[in-house]
Order: sequence, then C-alpha cells, then structure tokens
Amino acid sequence: MSAPSASPPPTPAGTIDYVAVEDSPTFRELKKRHRSFVWPLTIVFLVWYFAYVLLSSFATEFMSTRVTGDITIGLLMGLGQFVTTFGITMWYVWYANHRLDPVSAEIRADLESREAGA
Repeated sequence: MSAPSASPPPTPAGTIDYVAVEDSPTFRELKKRHRSFVWPLTIVFLVWYFAYVLLSSFATEFMSTRVTGDITIGLLMGLGQFVTTFGITMWYVWYANHRLDPVSAEIRADLESREAGA
C-alpha cells in the first residue's frame, strides 16, 4: 500500500479548478457583500418577528389595545410582518441586481472565457 501523495491530483484539461475560484479575491468580495447584507437583515427581522410572537403570547392586553374601531395594535403589528417581509424582499432584489449580479457576471464571464480557451 502506498502513502497518499502530498499534492492534489492535476486537473484534467478543459476543467476549471473551482476551489481556486472560491479563493479568488473577486469571489471573496461577492461572498462578503452577500453576507454583509443578508445577516444583519436576518437578525433584525427575526428580532422583530419574535417580539411580535412574544408580545402576542405574553402581552395580550397591550396587543388588544384598540387603535381605532376594531383595529388593534396586534393586528397592525401582524400586518407589519407582511409589509416588512415584502419590503426586505424588494430591497434584497434591488441590492442583488446592483451589487451582487455585476460581480457574479464578472466571475461567470471569466469562467466561460477560461473554459472556451481550454
């Protein structure tokens, strides 16, 4: 039985080393931009969501406070969950179109040119 080789096997002609692509500065920047947008928004939304759930469970008098007619604070906060979900979605689509897609297109064009040249 032979000992495992120290270096990885060479990549066949016409293939792309995707591990090297992941280590590239452009791909790292793409991941950084994505994470710096997604994680803070996820945390803020989850705090907002759990605040709503906890208030509806433990602060029923507050949530049943009438604002006008049959409209309560709980109803407004529940509808606010839908509004924030759609708002975050639209914001993310705008962000992706303007900040993520151009970098992604650059990476794709580079990979396609490598593959065509191989």
